[in-house]
Amino acid sequence: PQGASISFFAGEKPLSYQILKRDQKNNLALVKLTASNSAAASFADFDKLELGERVFLISFSPSLKSDLKNIVNEGIVRNFNEDLITTNIFEEKTLKGSSLFNIKGELLGLNMVGLGGKVSAIPVNRIKEFVGF
Repeated sequence: PQGASISFFAGEKPLSYQILKRDQKNNLALVKLTASNSAAASFADFDKLELGERVFLISFSPSLKSDLKNIVNEGIVRNFNEDLITTNIFEEKTLKGSSLFNIKGELLGLNMVGLGGKVSAIPVNRIKEFVGF
């Protein structure tokens, strides 16, 4: 949201950024990062997503109090439609906006954390539409 505190990192190094576009309704923002030599993940094909498919949440959370700030969690797709991917993953709310990947390392969506830490994701097809791909 407008005025929210957000951070981006390459490893543990914070990056500066510029917000290019916002979608308040779907809670999306197109952000330009000032990082050099960065690798980019490819987009998964949403039409090939399957129930029970293995998925991985990957995040870095500098706000965690322990030294364990890099987070990876594995789960499966429990349900999905064009608007939402539901997983069986539970995590802390600090991981909102982290990435959800398939076994190939392709981006499936951006995570949202609901009540009790239940992780769901905005699907890649909505992200691609927002970005203009």
